[in-house]
Amino acid sequence: MTGKVAYINARVIDPASGFDAVATRKGGVLTDGAHISAIGPDIFTTGTPDNAEIVDCKGAALTPGLVDMRVDFCEPGNEHKEDIESGSRAAAAGGVTAVVTLPDTAPAIDNASVLEFVARRAREVKLVKVFAYATVTRNASSDEIVEMGLLKQAGAVAFTNGRSGVANAKTLSRALKYAIAFDGLIVQHPEEATLANGGVMQSGELATRLGLPGIPSEAETIMIDRDLALVRMTGGRYHVAHVSTTGGVASIRAAKAAGLKVTCDTAPPYFALNELAVGEYRTFAKLSPPLRTEEDRQAVVAGLADGTIDCIASDHLPQDQEAKRLPFEQAEFGAAGLESLLALTLELVHNKHLSLSAALAKVTARPAELLNLPLGRLKVGGSADIVIFDPERPTRIEPDSFTSKSKNSPFDGRLVQGCVIRTIVDGRTIYTDAS
Repeated sequence: MTGKVAYINARVIDPASGFDAVATRKGGVLTDGAHISAIGPDIFTTGTPDNAEIVDCKGAALTPGLVDMRVDFCEPGNEHKEDIESGSRAAAAGGVTAVVTLPDTAPAIDNASVLEFVARRAREVKLVKVFAYATVTRNASSDEIVEMGLLKQAGAVAFTNGRSGVANAKTLSRALKYAIAFDGLIVQHPEEATLANGGVMQSGELATRLGLPGIPSEAETIMIDRDLALVRMTGGRYHVAHVSTTGGVASIRAAKAAGLKVTCDTAPPYFALNELAVGEYRTFAKLSPPLRTEEDRQAVVAGLADGTIDCIASDHLPQDQEAKRLPFEQAEFGAAGLESLLALTLELVHNKHLSLSAALAKVTARPAELLNLPLGRLKVGGSADIVIFDPERPTRIEPDSFTSKSKNSPFDGRLVQGCVIRTIVDGRTIYTDAS
């Protein structure tokens, strides 16, 4: 879509500025090509521009497109599970206009050539905006730190070993120190590998009853507490991915109060589900980190409500059917999350834990701010990356209808409120709801 487009009769919400205007035909958003040219409750008082296409939003919410800071698009190396094109279409269907993909691919994103490959594929697909992390260490496994400064210059938004933590404390401390020179961010999968080794679900009574090896909550808290000591020692910037435990939230809360440069995110399974979703060996609920106790779930909700948890990410880790339809211990960790991200985030609003603007900030402005991306907000001159959605429309999560190659979700069949109507990137409509 090119030229001017007038979005009228929309409830325009920009969490970054606090702007929230009721829907009228006199107000809305005007885009011109790839950018926003006007926003406000009265910009169409004298009518819409003669040469503008008019989109009547019919009272729906219009907000910045979602910025998902943790997805796995599996390319290069595992395109049978997902690729940049299928993942981008799934993101668009979920109202996500920008993603950051994990670097533990095959080969890993530990050099500029692989980083450029991802960027080139995203340009070819030309759907959502695809950014990438680089690994902290070579091949996301050794103790040899990558050329972080060069990778930052080449476009890496931050550094993480993806689905495995940096186990060596000295290596992580060196990475934290090195990254200070260019304000780099280290993102950690918080799991002490030797404690988690062999485990497949949360330790406790349910795991014992099912006869499944458990992963204790301490595997998360020990890693977080160790890393926070290293942050205190180095002064580096550190981000905890998918925090899921009471102890983890408490440690991060205390670190923030102490003034450390610490942030964190969580994912919908950890505020909307608990270990009971495993049921009778439901492999769709086999996630990393595992679904925790109800006490942990409530602690995550409280962390979101009080601001301890900065962001919500989909944690989209697609798996093919053959990897999931196995005995629980043999099945792969992970599930599709992009297409249910918005509706599940809205549960925090419908359950009165967060205001609509506060919930949206955690999937728009805040992740963009942490990663220094000029996205996640509505502003004149900014990118026309927009999602239009009905926050009240009831729907059901049906993985079989997902655009993603991955058709498994721990939320299979869950009734939710919230439906994406249209997704726009740089002024181009890349998704419209067919219902």
